[in-house]
Amino acid sequence: MISSFIRKWKLIWGDRTLFQRILFVLAILALFRLLAAIPIPSVDINALASFFSNNQFLGLLNIFSGGGLSNLSIVMLGVGPYITASIIMQLMMVLVPKLKEMYQEEGDAGRARFTQYSRYLAIPLAFIQGLSFLLILRQNGIITDMSMFSLVVNTTVIAAGSIFLMWLGEVMTEFGVGNGVSLIIFAGIVASLPAALSQVFFAFDAAQIPTYLGFIIVGLIVIAGVVFITEAERPIPVTYARRVRGNKVFGGVSTYLPLRVNQAGVIPIIFALSILLFPQVITQLLANSQIPGVSGVANAVAAGLANQWVYGSLYFILVVLFTYVYTAITFEPHQVAKNLQKNGAFISGVRPGPATAEHLANIITRITFTGALFLGIIAVLPIIVQGITGITSLAIGGTALLIVVTVVLDVVKKIDAQTSIREY
Repeated sequence: MISSFIRKWKLIWGDRTLFQRILFVLAILALFRLLAAIPIPSVDINALASFFSNNQFLGLLNIFSGGGLSNLSIVMLGVGPYITASIIMQLMMVLVPKLKEMYQEEGDAGRARFTQYSRYLAIPLAFIQGLSFLLILRQNGIITDMSMFSLVVNTTVIAAGSIFLMWLGEVMTEFGVGNGVSLIIFAGIVASLPAALSQVFFAFDAAQIPTYLGFIIVGLIVIAGVVFITEAERPIPVTYARRVRGNKVFGGVSTYLPLRVNQAGVIPIIFALSILLFPQVITQLLANSQIPGVSGVANAVAAGLANQWVYGSLYFILVVLFTYVYTAITFEPHQVAKNLQKNGAFISGVRPGPATAEHLANIITRITFTGALFLGIIAVLPIIVQGITGITSLAIGGTALLIVVTVVLDVVKKIDAQTSIREY
């Protein structure tokens, strides 16, 4: 294994094009970290730190923004608006058949147009999210000087920062290695690790050593589980019918159709976070309302969401639900069965056409249950660990681990593919 790693590294070092791509990605990520350190003006640092320490949900969003949200940097939204826009566009395929036809039947050109529409939608979402956060922060006394002019300027700067990160992600995808947007999220999560480790170090208690060891063991188990579920797939045997054209025989070969256990990836978790964010933003804005009854309802909803068990239950249910929804959008058994029948392929023991579609639907429903349950547990794992140990500074970021491991596996596969091509 070590010799294989050394050989691959020599190939990367010797391949000038691949090495330049890797350096380009590292340079863009360094620029992202520089932007995350530039704050917007008139911020009360002490009030900001207290606000984030008392809100676990915003702490999780801060991880995805690479710490940019905790110091209110100009890229405090990260690539969140673009991700939200992409999810909305994918859900819109169910409601708008033309979008579905464009994405599935027009090839690369259709998918490029679909991505462009997602970029257009991300622009107003960036302004809406930026304005909402600024109003909440002003309401909580975190931003001391916020005139109308400052509000407009800061909202524009924050939205422009998010759009700029979206562009950097697209550039990395085209000229670098791996998915650029995923790499930006990955860099944000990794950048938050030193602060988290230092917090654990300063809160170290010798009496909690068994708890720390248990935490390390559970963390390793979680990483192994993430790798296993991410790579797990159910192979469906497929046979191509033998066809004779002139003096040549085509087909007659057997292969398999891979169905991934986790078809949806981390999209359900991100979408569940977006759904849970909406009522929290609304309740924060209406908490001091002068309308009779409105502030009471808003405070009651905020108190309910502040309860870890209520929040964790809703989070788990939403993740499981959206895993099924997203899998149903991205994998259509009827379309797969139609394509198999067009190419003269069939599943042994199953009639082509509707019977094949029903067979595939039953399989994907069963294996999606495992993937949905896994994603739900990963999402609420920090709440479970904090409830068992009682240590608020020690929590397993299951969602962060899932994203980090998924991105690392994707980058390693793409680098390995590039080196394999040059090796041959």
